[in-house]
Amino acid sequence: MNAPGNRLERDAYGSRAGSRSAADRVPVGFPGEVLESSAVRGAIERPSWARRILATLVLLFVVVIGAWFAWVFRQIRYYATHDGAQPADAIAVFGAAEYDGHPSPVLRARLDHGLALYRRGLAPMIITLGGQGDAYHSEGSVGRDYLVAHGVPEGRIIAETRSNNTKASAEQLAVIAQANQLTRVIAVSDATHLFRIRALCQHYGLQVFTSPRDYGRPIRRRDRVRRIAHELMSYSLWRLGL
Repeated sequence: MNAPGNRLERDAYGSRAGSRSAADRVPVGFPGEVLESSAVRGAIERPSWARRILATLVLLFVVVIGAWFAWVFRQIRYYATHDGAQPADAIAVFGAAEYDGHPSPVLRARLDHGLALYRRGLAPMIITLGGQGDAYHSEGSVGRDYLVAHGVPEGRIIAETRSNNTKASAEQLAVIAQANQLTRVIAVSDATHLFRIRALCQHYGLQVFTSPRDYGRPIRRRDRVRRIAHELMSYSLWRLGL
């Protein structure tokens, strides 16, 4: 039997207290009680902070995207509702579908608007844009033939017949303008199309005035939403280089 002076006090786990430092001792609570160490608490708290940071980043992304689309929408709406036609070097009519050598209702409305601007004396020349519509015709050539049939001298018309989308049409328009020393152009197209046309033409160095064609009758809400959504995405993708 050990003497009282030599007796070693045992800790809660049965180990000799003298064999463990105070820092190594783990406190024990009541039965069933879980005591968290600082390491355990840190492991629990870290995921919580990570989730907060992720949620903040997602929210910031949504706000930025929302602000971007709101700005683009306002630009589309502004140019769709304002006719900026003024004296220029040429009128550019952007293409639309043609059917077997005849302009579709949309293309005819654009051509008629360009013709009205020409008759007002706002520009001495009309450029019709648009490539292959079918195996035998292009939107640009169909537009030229339509304007000639309505009294515009053929020498006052330039038909562009290679482009197959808005970006390519704007690029070809810039080439034609440079070749003919044209700097100021009135762009004619559908109302919601004009903001993107203006941005593209300015990108290629042209000074552009937009003029929306006459719709004749109100556009259904669903069609208007679809057109705006198309322009929102098309403009955004172009700005991203896609």
